[in-house]
Amino acid sequence: MLVSMGDEPILDGEFCQRRHEWFDRMRVESPVCPVRLPNGQRVWLATRYDDARALLAHPALSKDSRRATPLYEKIAREEGVRRTFISKLLRDHMLNLDPPDHTRLRRLVGAAFTLRRVELLRPRLEEIVSELLSGLSGEVDLVEDYAFPVVGTMAGELFGVPVPERDRFRSMSQSITQGASPEAVGQAFAVMADYLTDLVARKRSAPGDDLVSALVQARDVDDRLDEDELVSMVFLLLTAGFETTVHLIGNGVVTLLQHPASLAELRADPSLLPRAIEELLRFEGPAGTATLRFTLEPVSVGGVTIPAEEFVLVPLGAANRDGARFPSPHSFDITREAAGHIAFGHGIHHCLGAPLARLTGQIAIGALVARDVELVSVSDWRNNPLFRSYERIVVRV
Repeated sequence: MLVSMGDEPILDGEFCQRRHEWFDRMRVESPVCPVRLPNGQRVWLATRYDDARALLAHPALSKDSRRATPLYEKIAREEGVRRTFISKLLRDHMLNLDPPDHTRLRRLVGAAFTLRRVELLRPRLEEIVSELLSGLSGEVDLVEDYAFPVVGTMAGELFGVPVPERDRFRSMSQSITQGASPEAVGQAFAVMADYLTDLVARKRSAPGDDLVSALVQARDVDDRLDEDELVSMVFLLLTAGFETTVHLIGNGVVTLLQHPASLAELRADPSLLPRAIEELLRFEGPAGTATLRFTLEPVSVGGVTIPAEEFVLVPLGAANRDGARFPSPHSFDITREAAGHIAFGHGIHHCLGAPLARLTGQIAIGALVARDVELVSVSDWRNNPLFRSYERIVVRV
């Protein structure tokens, strides 16, 4: 049973270990309800698939950080919520904006993440994976020795992060997503803002063939975004899919090794790999929730009215295990037609980097499980309701 604050359960460590059980119960008892995050902040959840999709696309739910920040500050004062102070430089990116600013900024970078453009990265991704696998044998830390180097190398090359700085960038990113307290997370944001401001300055003086240099060009020559938007865009593109793609690989490999019949099926027919990745995303996707939204006016969903000026957190994992949409939702089946899952969100804020994450997952997971690999140990889930990832995974290759 979850700890409660009044009548509102807290999404604490016990929730993180047993979230699917909790979501199953809430879909029946209270499918749209308020809960508390570990810092005490009140948010509304919707655990049914149809309700989740409706909220993700609802025009009365805003993500505009310029309006959300004063609302958050007001609630923090009134309810004693421990705030995370985020540098404005990293806060006002397109994921935290509504149209028309969101539309303008998304159009600016959308061409870099089309299926056709991403497919051009396949040979380099295959090369990175092959080089890493050639050096793996015995017991290895799946995340640190494999998933992170795959994602870090590809992202570093795509965005032009110098090789000696990639471990440091990963550390900064982890401090933001796994900080022990709001104060620690706020400090991590400040450090990241300083680093990215410096990176942009270096790309301005010595541009390269990378996406950050292209964004600097768009700022300085084409005047399609201002300086703050430039740094904020770099932050979003570098970090939004970084940790989640690392843990897509980790969660995916663990799930396949825990389901030997499905693993044998995939090895016998590698053409099932794209479908297997979709089922992995549905079954145990790394993004536990969508990012925060808030209501501009009262919003009715699932027979419940969420008042105006309330924060809403859509649990993607709950929607993806709703039996009304996916029969036998807790069964892992790589032949399932899992299209329609919302592991990458839904609506205008659907993940821009989804094609790259899918391709990375296909190549990294497919190449590893094709080898003789077994699961040695896997830790508990991280105590973070916003993400779904293991603390540590050890495999024998």
